[in-house]
Amino acid sequence: MSTTTIRLPDDLKSRVGVAAKRAGTTAHGFILEAIAEKTERAEHRAEFDAMAEDRYAGIVATGKTIPWEEMRAYLEARMAGKAAERPVTRKLTP
Repeated sequence: MSTTTIRLPDDLKSRVGVAAKRAGTTAHGFILEAIAEKTERAEHRAEFDAMAEDRYAGIVATGKTIPWEEMRAYLEARMAGKAAERPVTRKLTP
């Protein structure tokens, strides 16, 4: 483990202390958890963006996609527990 110095404005330091006390932890533990949560969110966002880019590249390469109206109807039926036929991809029309 390494040490990093974080300079906090006095008002934020005070807020962290109060929030940590309410959460039943130390200010140090609270800050570590906050940094870990923010890091995890940033990593998930990067994964999401990469997946979106890959999917878009697939659409561009094949020209095939599923219209949103069809996909939405399919997803709504599945969420309602109904049997639904999976939509089929087709070429985009300009």
